[in-house]
Amino acid sequence: MRAYRLLTEEDTAAFCHKVTEALSKGWELYGSPAYAHDPVSGRMRCAQAVVKEIEGSYAPDMKLGIL
Repeated sequence: MRAYRLLTEEDTAAFCHKVTEALSKGWELYGSPAYAHDPVSGRMRCAQAVVKEIEGSYAPDMKLGIL
């Protein structure tokens, strides 16, 4: 099964660390990153999709962050 996550964070080093951690756990980049202004906070936000092949079947209660 292929698992999908969308990682998001403010435009700080924390975003890069979040993506790097996912890559170190076997996730792979999927598509290009996105960058947008959040009008509520007044800050820029980043997003990056990642995917990972895992064993088993999909279940709605899966904790994708621990895969």
